[in-house]
Amino acid sequence: MDLRAITFDTDGRVATITLNRPDRLNAWTGRMHTEYRWAMAEANDDPEVRVVVVTGAGRGFCAGADADALTGHAERGGYDPGTPDDLAMPGYGVHPGLDGDFTFHLGLRTPVIAAINGPAAGVGLVLACYCDIRFAAEGAKLTTAHGRLNLPPEYGLSWLLPRIVGLGHANDLLLSSRVVLADEALTMGLVNRVLPAGEVLAAATAYAHDLANNVAPRSLVETKRAVALDLFRDLGTSAAEATDLLNEMMGEPDFAEGAAALNEKRPPRF
Repeated sequence: MDLRAITFDTDGRVATITLNRPDRLNAWTGRMHTEYRWAMAEANDDPEVRVVVVTGAGRGFCAGADADALTGHAERGGYDPGTPDDLAMPGYGVHPGLDGDFTFHLGLRTPVIAAINGPAAGVGLVLACYCDIRFAAEGAKLTTAHGRLNLPPEYGLSWLLPRIVGLGHANDLLLSSRVVLADEALTMGLVNRVLPAGEVLAAATAYAHDLANNVAPRSLVETKRAVALDLFRDLGTSAAEATDLLNEMMGEPDFAEGAAALNEKRPPRF
């Protein structure tokens, strides 16, 4: 694909997707959506890639929907995604509830780490929330934004956000559309770590490489899948599947390697 709105790179077992419209604080467009899904499908289908990092070029992560696109929606009197019919479908097929825009992140094989290097607003915050782990730059501004535009919570954020930060914090963020800074987001549990702006991507990438190199690849896949599916199923079903997988995976070479590495006090070679 001819990439214009993002860049896509791999470094060993880690892929990095960078939203690349820095002059617009990486504001989201139909083209960016199309390219992003293509890149995520490439990473998810590559057996060498075990973790994906998502970040933004320049000063921002993603400032939300492009203002020109919003004006176009208003002029047309409705939403036009500006995407082709043949969008890539990464993560689809794991559960019907995950087969959609942004929700597909939860069905991916690979964990996704957000390196929030600057403002994340509206759809930019949605994107960050659908990542599995979030690192943020000191002073980064985060906001749901939809209330200031007469819109509903976007892309299932009203379902996801309470599961990340709890109902009280979620209601605060969703009802007010107020801006929170990274430090407050950390106290809510909205982000996992706050770092100086120049260190966010490096820290997220180092974390991704640690996962990719020191956690057994199938364990990563099955753990992410279990967390996603457990959003829809009961404890008994979850525990029963875990027992079946435990018996199956203990017969695999990576279990023997993990046990040997533990006994020999060395890093595993997965």
